[in-house]
Amino acid sequence: MTQPKQNKEVVLAFLRLAFTEKRPADAFAEYVGDGYVQHNPHAPAGAAASARYLAGFVARFPELSLDVHRVIAEDDLVCTHSLLRLTPGSRGSAIADVLRVRDGRIVEHWDVVQEIPESTVSGNPMI
Repeated sequence: MTQPKQNKEVVLAFLRLAFTEKRPADAFAEYVGDGYVQHNPHAPAGAAASARYLAGFVARFPELSLDVHRVIAEDDLVCTHSLLRLTPGSRGSAIADVLRVRDGRIVEHWDVVQEIPESTVSGNPMI
């Protein structure tokens, strides 16, 4: 298996455990490495603090869902394009996550989040 393919599997397993199974602390313990760098402007620095932040977020929205629609990997970077719904039936947000994976562990994270509007000028969906 190629390194980018292995990195995709790590990221997808992390997202599944954190969001689908609603076990973000376990996801961080299993898939996040030492020296983790967080670029989300709302999340604190470091793996332990980011894990607590994500656990609080998931606890506030117990019905949230994350549907990953696309995964792209190159070298040590994995990018996902997902639909995050905080409540069932909501339009949700389109999310692009970029994660750096080193030695099978996530060591860096960036994300861009955009609420999905009722309609788009182009008529094309965001996801």
